[in-house]
Amino acid sequence: MHDLVSLGEVLLRLAIPSPARFETAHQLDLQIGGAEANVAAACARLGLRTAWISALPANPWGERIRRELTAHGVDCGLVRMTPNTRVGTYFLEYGVPPRPVRVLYDRRDSAFARLTPAEVDWAPLRSARLVHLTGITPALGDAARALVERALREAATVSFDVNYRATLWSPADACAFLETVLPRVRYLFIGQAEAQTLFGLSGAPEPTLDALARLAPKATISLQQGGEGSTVLDGGRLYRPRVRPAVQVVDPIGAGDAYAAGFLWAMLRGRDLQDAVDAGTAVGALKCSTWGDIALVSEADVTDLLAGGPDVRR
Repeated sequence: MHDLVSLGEVLLRLAIPSPARFETAHQLDLQIGGAEANVAAACARLGLRTAWISALPANPWGERIRRELTAHGVDCGLVRMTPNTRVGTYFLEYGVPPRPVRVLYDRRDSAFARLTPAEVDWAPLRSARLVHLTGITPALGDAARALVERALREAATVSFDVNYRATLWSPADACAFLETVLPRVRYLFIGQAEAQTLFGLSGAPEPTLDALARLAPKATISLQQGGEGSTVLDGGRLYRPRVRPAVQVVDPIGAGDAYAAGFLWAMLRGRDLQDAVDAGTAVGALKCSTWGDIALVSEADVTDLLAGGPDVRR
């Protein structure tokens, strides 16, 4: 039995070294990235038994992705290797302020886009302690949405990260889907900007969380507030991080996935909710200090950071 099973697409990540721009780049740094796999990989590195459901092309790129995630400790036995398909890509331009980070996607007609529910072995998902899904997958099209809907029916306990992508669907379409999902979710992760874009919720965290609790009445809800940290609502009680690590940001991509991984790792290890908030904060901070989408962390890293030191604000 797996502690956590995730379902979603992985892309090749091609980053332009800063401060170059798309139009001037001569080199690209190659990594892999995908929200659900990022969570599975970080949780595996922290000691959980994790698996990833997906599809990859039966070619050297697909083999590389499967081999890399396996090296992090993720069970990739549920990944379908499909001949004559492609892996999606995304391109990153790291802007130096005032230029923002820019992302360009090229994922149409990937191996994952062709995956159907009939091609998935759902038994490991049914027996998993937790299934982690995101709002990216259902936005990719009818086939991907059918996978998420089936996963929601099969899973006993669901973690869901909203992960809204404006390039994939409109706020109205996202809301219509989320209205069917949120009442079934046990752990919900949502950014403050996403809460405003999708549900018109702004202002202090408390009223925002109260409104979200009406949409997801069974969920422990984590509201991500960027540099301000997070606020978590569970059973009418609010939790905030007890520590705020000082971070020199090397790469912010994947920080939300890292937070979710740290939070879920602590919960699945039987820690209390305050410990989970602290663990999520620590793993998110550690992720920002390294290059790539996946949090390259260990349990010792988290323990050492939370133990305090001159760079930790309490």
